[in-house]
Amino acid sequence: MVVMAALQAAFQFIQGIYAPIMDYKIYVDILLTLFFGWQIVKAFADVVAWPVAKKQGEAAGKAVSNLMKLLGIGALVAALAGAVSGGPAAAALGGFIGLVIGFATQQVLGQAIAGTFLLLARPFKIGDKIVGAGQEGVVEDITAMYTVIRDAEGNKVLIPSTKLVGDILKIKKQ
Repeated sequence: MVVMAALQAAFQFIQGIYAPIMDYKIYVDILLTLFFGWQIVKAFADVVAWPVAKKQGEAAGKAVSNLMKLLGIGALVAALAGAVSGGPAAAALGGFIGLVIGFATQQVLGQAIAGTFLLLARPFKIGDKIVGAGQEGVVEDITAMYTVIRDAEGNKVLIPSTKLVGDILKIKKQ
């Protein structure tokens, strides 16, 4: 708020010298809103991810942090677009942008949410031998987007998280 008030005062002062400066104020406001909005989104994501990282590990904390950032960016863009257009058009534009972002990122968000579930629920861990999504092997790594296994031939196989969450998963005894 202090920065916005100082900016307003600067624009009022400059307007006395160069009147058309007010035509550019909206662009400066948008840039400042994006900058400070991103700072808030990052801080919120870190606050939410910190206890998860402490309890579930660094990978789970990063997954939660990235998911929060992605959702925060979407909310920030939708809110900014709505604020710029104003009134009922703001609600319509914000809703439309939300739909566009939702459809465009449906696959990626599904992967990220499924991966976050795997990292938090931990149905299997690194070193377990699993059969899932038509693949069999030893788990080498679990990320937000996919699980890495090594099959019997020594090949590295990347299994998308949604395949493991939405399919029958067999964890073999060692």
